[in-house]
Amino acid sequence: MCKRCDWGTSNELMIKYHDMEWGVPLHDEKKLFEFFVLEGFQAGLSWQIVLNKRENFRKVFDNFDPVIVAKYDEKKLAELIQDKSIIRNKQKIAACVNNAQCFLEVQKEFGSFDKYIWGFVDYKPIVNSFSSLKELPAKTQLSEQISADLKKRGFKFVGSTVIYAHMQATGMVNDHLVDCFRYSEVNTVKD
Repeated sequence: MCKRCDWGTSNELMIKYHDMEWGVPLHDEKKLFEFFVLEGFQAGLSWQIVLNKRENFRKVFDNFDPVIVAKYDEKKLAELIQDKSIIRNKQKIAACVNNAQCFLEVQKEFGSFDKYIWGFVDYKPIVNSFSSLKELPAKTQLSEQISADLKKRGFKFVGSTVIYAHMQATGMVNDHLVDCFRYSEVNTVKD
């Protein structure tokens, strides 16, 4: 049996997420937006809760198309707040619309959100060498910097901890533990 990060072993959904997605360098605009939204919903909750509702989020948020989400009106927001299949936090739902609009502005300015966000790490993942979950930081100086820049651009629910989780999920940083089978695999992923 292969060794994996302890957090990614609780159930089949978490194992699949750990083994297939987490930490893999991600450059697809729609997927980056999806993770951005989902990390915001995770604030104050566990990733397991978000992951359990991920497919429902995809359905009700138009497959995380930022162009569509940016145009959501009060009627759509009211529908989302009543939808029991997702996390019904009014501020987080409103932030999704706001963040979609800001996301599109960043795309206009930089050519893509990918160019903007990956520019903070010089377009290559930061590779850490942690051997236990206790060593993993909740935030870093870089996530503080990115968070501050996003806030300046009008984004909401983008605190430093949320941004570090986004960096981990999208492979901007490889925080797989060194004895995890994904650690070296993720380091060899080519864009």
